[in-house]
Amino acid sequence: MTYLEFEKPLADLEGKAEELRALARKGEGVDLEKEAAALDMKAQDMLRDLYKQLDPWRKTQVARHPERPHCRDYVAGLFTEYTPMAGDRAFGEDHAVMGGLARFRDQPCVIIGHEKGNDTKSRITHNFGMARPEGYRKAIRLMDMADRFRLPVITLVDTPGAYPGKGAEERGQSEAIARSTEKCLQIGVPLVSVVIGEGGSGGAVAFATANRIAMLEHSIYSVISPEGCASILWKDAEKMREAAVALKLTAQDLKRLDVIDRIIPEPMGGAQRAPADAIKAVGDTIAEMLGEFTGKKPAEIIKDRRQKFLNMGSKALA
Repeated sequence: MTYLEFEKPLADLEGKAEELRALARKGEGVDLEKEAAALDMKAQDMLRDLYKQLDPWRKTQVARHPERPHCRDYVAGLFTEYTPMAGDRAFGEDHAVMGGLARFRDQPCVIIGHEKGNDTKSRITHNFGMARPEGYRKAIRLMDMADRFRLPVITLVDTPGAYPGKGAEERGQSEAIARSTEKCLQIGVPLVSVVIGEGGSGGAVAFATANRIAMLEHSIYSVISPEGCASILWKDAEKMREAAVALKLTAQDLKRLDVIDRIIPEPMGGAQRAPADAIKAVGDTIAEMLGEFTGKKPAEIIKDRRQKFLNMGSKALA
């Protein structure tokens, strides 16, 4: 288990409990299970207290936890007959975006998502989930296919933002993001989106301009990272805690502002502590959101999605 900065006291407790069990395994006739169990109970209480009311900066840290389930894990756990599609038919393949045809609970669908990777090698391969223009153009190709064959689209968002490199800008990064966002608004099939970790900037909006948007309890969704915001506003990246509060990037804030529709509860201690439970909860929510559009015509689905975004911000202004 990788522990976050604010979880260090918890790491000490769980470490001591494991040390006692290791001693018991080595020594004959030594029974330290009661002491270890007592430490386990104390650790559970501490975990509950730590996660009871996380501030926005701590939620940002949890959303970025390297052991949270990623897009690949959700695809493996929720979808069958997954057939990946590669390339944008213009430049090449972008491994930061995975997508293809699949079945979700026996219903044919198109799945698109950001993949960050889970170790150094895979993170480099997937560019830490930061998509290039060809990734967004691949997503557009998949959404066109979904619209043609009347298949619902499910997107899983987990990106710090679109890749800002020189090559990406030369190939039209902003245009690709805008076209992907436009395509989200145009398709006449249900489009549901779940923010499973970080929802960073236009790179997230390009997949999350959906009929229904859900966020995991400890995920974030924002126009810019707290560090980036602090650097611009205060010329000091160390003021990321203040920036995280000001950005209203938590699922709870965004639900109050009607930017998102649902909050998916996470296991105690975050999705990283019980990935299977988190994946199941996401699957149940996706099924509920898709169920809202059963029997609806394409024009109704498009109108619903358009109206959702036209209404966005009205509650905050009121």
